[in-house]
Amino acid sequence: MADETIEKGSSSEEDKNKAVDPTFFSCLLQPSTADSDPQYIGIRRLLLYRKAESGVHCRKRIGDAMEKAMLLTVITFTGQGIGKVCMHQATQALLVKGGNLLVDASVGDGSNLQLHSPFCLRWTAGLPAGDLRSGYQASSHRTSFSSNASDNDPPLRKVEPAYSFVGMHCIFDQCKASVTVLKFGNKSSDLLAYGAADGTLTVCTVSQPPSIIKELRGHSKDVTDFDFSSNNQYIASSSMDKSIRVWEISKGLCIRVIYGISSQLSIHFHPVNNNFLSAGNANREITVFNFSTGRVINKTVFDDEITAMDHDHTGQLIFCGDAQGCIYTVNMNSHTGSLSRSHRNRSSNNRKSPVTTVQYRSFSLLARGPVLLTCTQDGSLSFFSVALEIQGYLTPRCSLKLTPRVHSIRASFCPLLSLEKGEYIVAGSEDSNVYFYDLTRPRHTCVNKLQGHGSPVIGVAWNHGENLLASSDSDGTVIVWKRAKTS
Repeated sequence: MADETIEKGSSSEEDKNKAVDPTFFSCLLQPSTADSDPQYIGIRRLLLYRKAESGVHCRKRIGDAMEKAMLLTVITFTGQGIGKVCMHQATQALLVKGGNLLVDASVGDGSNLQLHSPFCLRWTAGLPAGDLRSGYQASSHRTSFSSNASDNDPPLRKVEPAYSFVGMHCIFDQCKASVTVLKFGNKSSDLLAYGAADGTLTVCTVSQPPSIIKELRGHSKDVTDFDFSSNNQYIASSSMDKSIRVWEISKGLCIRVIYGISSQLSIHFHPVNNNFLSAGNANREITVFNFSTGRVINKTVFDDEITAMDHDHTGQLIFCGDAQGCIYTVNMNSHTGSLSRSHRNRSSNNRKSPVTTVQYRSFSLLARGPVLLTCTQDGSLSFFSVALEIQGYLTPRCSLKLTPRVHSIRASFCPLLSLEKGEYIVAGSEDSNVYFYDLTRPRHTCVNKLQGHGSPVIGVAWNHGENLLASSDSDGTVIVWKRAKTS
């Protein structure tokens, strides 16, 4: 259906409000797609942009916008095309950030309401909820394949089927500082936690109704990383305050504090022996602790700060990245906790940049075996095949160069298409969008993007059920996106 612009109100209302220049808004109203879940309660997104003429006028306009949003009349359509009018007296989520209003209204027909322009109301048919490009100007997001080809084109019009999203599942916005890291619980589809620059660690559930379970306070500086224990009863967190804390989630208590001599930058439970806790720090070390006693079992030294790390599925290998962009493979004894370096992969870039993501996956169709994803702060994404029989030797398979970043933005494998053609990853960006890339494409690598954040997107994480994607930004907002069902 062609876009149509709807003017606000009648002529009499315009005459009445002409002198006061009333708050006005626009939105993108989308019907449910053919592959959406018929039982899913559609999420309405309303994004209102305001230009504040002065502090007083700004507050007045936001108040007016909130009042109007609560009484918004939404026209939805049944399968037979018959219109019906639903008055919504309450919203599911309401955000006010620096004069911008973001509203999620819950309606039971499975379609999506999204506001993105302050001047016109548009009705668009036939687009997946995750693909909002028809209402936005495509950004010039530069990428390259194997550091040779560049791509100035916007994302492809045809969205990969498994990357169609029906909209926002829920929003958490109580945090007032940048959310630096977020993860779902081990083999959990609804347990989510995120750490922030103010030292807080928030544990919540995304099952209906979404709610915060515990807010863990104890760190005095940024939470740099955390990890769930295998049974999701405990969380171990690292921080710039040089400490590691172990939390019992059910009680919301810190049961152990381990103090170091430098900032603790990354942390991970051993996947097989949960009594081992490995941490990378700014003192160029990986230290293995006894979870039960907090005592140091072993440590090994590297060339620079260890900024990111991950285990393989057997627990016999640790993959870690440092502040120079180098990737290391470390052998670990699952019984004694002893460590020994086996391989180092130097960055090919002349300009060294800290590694923000190291993520291992046990199988890839492209590599026909285990693979490793790394991301650096200068926007370099690298994809390696892992030779377990040669102590985790890494062979570069492909790479992607994105725009350099100011923030430590993270990336993640997309498990949704792990058995289909291509190698897909998802990453945040400085332009407030969530991007999906196919690393195997020399051009047009961006296959989709999600729009909804109001500041740089830093963290991304999938749940175990692979139907929810969480993303966090530098303003402290966490959005959980729901994927459309695929046949």
